[in-house]
Amino acid sequence: MALPVLSSSAVKFRRVLAHFPQELSLAFAYGSGVFRQAGASAEHGETNMLDFVFAVDDAVTWHMMNLLKNRSHYSFLKFFGPKKITTIQRYGAGIYYNTLVPCNGRMIKYGVISTDALIEDLFHWKTLYVAGRLQKPVKILAQNENSKLQAALVSNLKSAVTAAFLMLPESFSEEDLYMQIAGLSYSGDFRMIIGEDKSKVQNIVKPNVGHFQKLYSNILQDCPQVVYKHHLGRLEASIDKSPEGQFTQLMALPKTLQQKITALVNPPGKNRDVEEILLQVAHDPDCGFVVHQGISGIVRSSSMVQSAKTILTAGAKKSVIYSMKKLYKMTKGGLKKTS
Repeated sequence: MALPVLSSSAVKFRRVLAHFPQELSLAFAYGSGVFRQAGASAEHGETNMLDFVFAVDDAVTWHMMNLLKNRSHYSFLKFFGPKKITTIQRYGAGIYYNTLVPCNGRMIKYGVISTDALIEDLFHWKTLYVAGRLQKPVKILAQNENSKLQAALVSNLKSAVTAAFLMLPESFSEEDLYMQIAGLSYSGDFRMIIGEDKSKVQNIVKPNVGHFQKLYSNILQDCPQVVYKHHLGRLEASIDKSPEGQFTQLMALPKTLQQKITALVNPPGKNRDVEEILLQVAHDPDCGFVVHQGISGIVRSSSMVQSAKTILTAGAKKSVIYSMKKLYKMTKGGLKKTS
C-alpha cells in the first residue's frame, strides 16, 4: 500500500516520525501535502499542512511518552494526563488529533488511534473515518508484522469496491469507480456542506488515477465482474445488477453498513433478520441509493462527534484557525468553479 508521492520525500516524512514515540503498528501520511490535488501547484503541495495517522497498540503508554517528548502539541487536556486523553480519544471516530503543530519547518496534524479500533473500523466500517482515509492513496511510513491489521487493510479496500459497485450503473469507467470510492467517506459529512471544497473528490482522483490503480489493481484483477486490462491501465466493467447479484454484494458489505441499511428499511416493531432485509433491498430499483444512505448515516454521526472533539483536543484558538483555513479552501474552490 506504500505509494509514490509528489517527490522523493520519504526522508522528509521519516524525519517527522523521528519526533514521536516509535511504538507504532502503522503510520501513514495522507492529504494534499502528500499527493497533488487538481488546481494546486507543486509549490502549494510543498507548503500545505502535512497530515499523519499513527496507530498504536497501547494508547495510554504512547500518550504518556509523547507528553514527555512533545507536551506543547497538546491542548489544556495535557494537564489531565494520558488516561483522560485516551478516554477522549475513544469518542467519535476513536482518533485523537493534535493539529497546527510546527515540525521541521512545516505545520503538521497527527491523529492517534488504537490498533484495535483501527482494525474494527477497517473490517466493519464502524465510523468509516480512518478506514475512509485508507480507501484513498496514502504514504505508509511504518507498519509492523500484524497479520490481522494487514488482513483488515485488504478487507477495507475490497469493501470499498463492493459498495462502489452497488452505487454505480451497470457499466462505468475506471475514473468513475475511483470517484465513487474516494467519495465514500465524504457521504453525509456535514463538513462537505461547510468547511470543504465542493470539488474535493474530483480534485483527489483526477491527478492521482495512477495511485488509485496501484492501490486497487490486485483486487480488480481478482474480481470476476471486471476485465482489468493492466497493460493498458484501464478496466472494463459489467456489474451484475440482477437481484441475485446485488444480494451477493450486499451480503459482502461490512457489518455496520448492513446494520444501517437494515435500520433504514425495516419498519419499527418488525423483527426480521438482516439476510431477509438485504434480500428485499437487492430487489429494490433504488438499491444503490439505500447503500449510499447507509454510508451517509455512518459518516454523519462519527464526523460530527469528531469535529466537536476538536474544540477540546486542539483548544479554542487552534480550532478557530483550523476552521478558518478550511473555509478559505472551500471558498477558493467555489470561486475557481464560477470563474
